[in-house]
Amino acid sequence: MLKAVILDANAVARNLLASVLVNGGHEVVGDANLSPASLARIIKLKPQVICVDVGEADTEGLALLDKLRADLPKTLLFLVSSKIDAATLQAAQQRGVHGFIVKPFNSVAVLTSIRNTILRIAKQQRPAVAEGESEGQGETDGG
Repeated sequence: MLKAVILDANAVARNLLASVLVNGGHEVVGDANLSPASLARIIKLKPQVICVDVGEADTEGLALLDKLRADLPKTLLFLVSSKIDAATLQAAQQRGVHGFIVKPFNSVAVLTSIRNTILRIAKQQRPAVAEGESEGQGETDGG
């Protein structure tokens, strides 16, 4: 079970996504609008997953992604939006977004996106760990 936070200006969207996450076995530890006070409170919760709708993927929205990434570097960041185009995808990925959730919410698609993202990151980290272990073994075997 992952601890999740939902950031969205729309309270109805926050509640719907929270229901999807809880029904999928995750713990929603907080939700908030995009105000600076809300962000500060959310950052203190140290969630493992943040689902954030930045609204328009403009300079302000992208700056929010930068702030979240800087303050919570190990948190999985999911961009939530009703319109995700190629430019938004690229800008979000450059800012460390791990996955995307499309509105309106489809519970299977949301949970699959989160699960697949976790599996992909685990696979990326596994070779690095294995490589470090084999290097360590080589030193002890050769000496």
